[in-house]
Amino acid sequence: MKRKFRVVVNGKEYTVEIEEIGTTQENVVMQTMQPVNAPRVETSKVPETPKQKTMVTEGKSGSVTAPMPGKILDVKVNVGDSVKAGDVLIILEAMKMENEIVAPRNGTVKEILVNPGDNVERGTPLVVVG
Repeated sequence: MKRKFRVVVNGKEYTVEIEEIGTTQENVVMQTMQPVNAPRVETSKVPETPKQKTMVTEGKSGSVTAPMPGKILDVKVNVGDSVKAGDVLIILEAMKMENEIVAPRNGTVKEILVNPGDNVERGTPLVVVG
């Protein structure tokens, strides 16, 4: 008598056909072992882009500059906002990572020099904190 079983080994699914030869466990022989293609589950949810805080350097006149080339995804502050060191100013996408560009010191946002969708190079002034 042959019986089929589904077995998962190290995350990979197999179909196993077993033929019973005798009544003891030692006499069970595996006849076939073939990988089963697991059904692909489609999902409409897009995986969240990883985020990391990125400390930045200050340029001339208190400007916060881009630490790397990328695309501006969001501006989190407005002119006149008070910020503390470590507050998120800009979200910059670079190498498929969302980088939180943070204030290097306490101050007031004097000027915003970029808009969402802008592509910037390393060293581009983003925000002036005074």
